[in-house]
Amino acid sequence: MSRINKNVILALLTLTSSAFLLFQLYYYKHYLSTKNGAGLSKSKGSRIGFDSTQWRALKKFIMLTSSQNVPVFLIDPLILELINKNFEQVKNTSRGSTLECKFFCVPRDFTVFALQYHLWKNEEGWFRIAENMGFQCLKIESKDPRLDGIDSLSGTEIPLHYICKLATHAIHLVVFHERSGNYLWHGHLRLRRHIDRKFVPFRKLQFGRYPGAFDRPELQQVTVDGLEVLIPKDPVHFLEEIPHSRFIECRYKEARAFFQQYLDDNTVEAMAFRKSAKELLQLAAKTLNKLGVQFWLSSGTCLGWYRQCNIIPYSKDVDLGIFIQDYKPDIILAFQDAGLPLKHKFGKVEDSLELSFQGKDDVKLDIFFFYEETDHMWNGGTQAKTGKKFKYLFPKFTLCWTEFVDMKVHVPCETIEYIEANYGKNKQGM
Repeated sequence: MSRINKNVILALLTLTSSAFLLFQLYYYKHYLSTKNGAGLSKSKGSRIGFDSTQWRALKKFIMLTSSQNVPVFLIDPLILELINKNFEQVKNTSRGSTLECKFFCVPRDFTVFALQYHLWKNEEGWFRIAENMGFQCLKIESKDPRLDGIDSLSGTEIPLHYICKLATHAIHLVVFHERSGNYLWHGHLRLRRHIDRKFVPFRKLQFGRYPGAFDRPELQQVTVDGLEVLIPKDPVHFLEEIPHSRFIECRYKEARAFFQQYLDDNTVEAMAFRKSAKELLQLAAKTLNKLGVQFWLSSGTCLGWYRQCNIIPYSKDVDLGIFIQDYKPDIILAFQDAGLPLKHKFGKVEDSLELSFQGKDDVKLDIFFFYEETDHMWNGGTQAKTGKKFKYLFPKFTLCWTEFVDMKVHVPCETIEYIEANYGKNKQGM
């Protein structure tokens, strides 16, 4: 046989052997490993079993909070989404009847619960028991913003977040506090110097990057993977609130400084106006919320919130902003049905719309509609006597929750830029 033929035969044998080896590898990976359970991926979205560290940590935590009457409910976005998608199955599941772990066993670093702090009676005793069960717990505290307006109580600290770790899995317990606007608030998770940054992967936390505000949820008990837990009765609404929950406080310290320089108007007339303006704002909020129309404090009302944490007594009206895409044709009728007749209507829906309603005691409600362009926003204005039109430009802004006259309302997150666009650079401090 010639040398060339031998080389050809050798090459063919090598190619055949390689092909057979690749077939064996493919067969093992896609058939035998799946059949024997060796190829189960631990990536996001796959499931681990009831014997996992994560499952044991969750089971211990739920049993502990239940036995100690700790008022917690599940707010983990991933699990709530899964429950919502499979709610009929969850609703019809009884305790202990589950054979497969479908929800709590999705791999992740944290599972998130909320704690209603005003209902908690035994904080210290609970932590002692948790530590005896093997949990390592971290407590994050900060000053209570609800007391910032009271000099003698300002600086009082309250718990904001707890993180309890068992082996490799952590429970993030977000502490919800009651606010005077009948809503729940949680604080910013700010790490102090002494805290071990390696305790858990803090950057992966879904709550605590900023303070948040939520409607007070009605709760329901369900059985999830054989364990009884409380969840929001309307999980879709709660999930929709999460990305829009950012909260900013009124600047109480700066407001006190403002009133040291400019005395507050506490005359009978000023107090009467503030009372009427507050009632008008409450009525406007109720009407717009019923319509499903988002609004925020604008113009003089926003300036009053930012500068002095109160209604400016000489402003003589209440100012709100609404994005034009949220306009609804029945908005005028809704306000009239609420007892607020239309006083003025300027512009059109497609250009410079502005509505003005007459409240009681000669207090007026002005609603400015905002239009969005590529790099800015604007609203129109019309001079009542002459009909002359104006266009006011604003840098783009987003909305945050705040508390104002005992109400949970929106203000522009970029408040300084918003006020400066409205009044100039020095108005917010004078």
